[in-house]
Amino acid sequence: MLFIAKIGGGPQGVIKMSATAYEQGTTLRRWRPVSRGTAFLLAMLAGAMAGQGVTAQTPAGNRVITCSNPASGASWQISIDFERRTVDSYAATISDSTIAWNDPRDLGHYTLDRKSGNLTVVIASSTGGYFIHDQCKLDK
Repeated sequence: MLFIAKIGGGPQGVIKMSATAYEQGTTLRRWRPVSRGTAFLLAMLAGAMAGQGVTAQTPAGNRVITCSNPASGASWQISIDFERRTVDSYAATISDSTIAWNDPRDLGHYTLDRKSGNLTVVIASSTGGYFIHDQCKLDK
């Protein structure tokens, strides 16, 4: 249940409170607006922190890598787009050591080791799931 109380008469005075908080008499604190100078400094700090390490030695453009299953001999290709941070058009997390992505078709979580070429696939299921270890050929 949600109660709405008006404070101060203006639209900025609307406060949302749960029924439990209302019944327990919880005090509410209003956030004070941040000055423009402080907001600018916080934005600059967040931008500087977000930019660190993201572009470190990440090649630009697309790269096609051939992977294979050592047990069966089956092989396939994956396409990595470093600028869009995708693998086979799926969103990926790209770092200096690994590239990780999820494939919604098989519900698999893929992790490619950029140094060794080891590709680990984790498939979750109601019976516990399983791991598949494949090998990808990386050009040095």
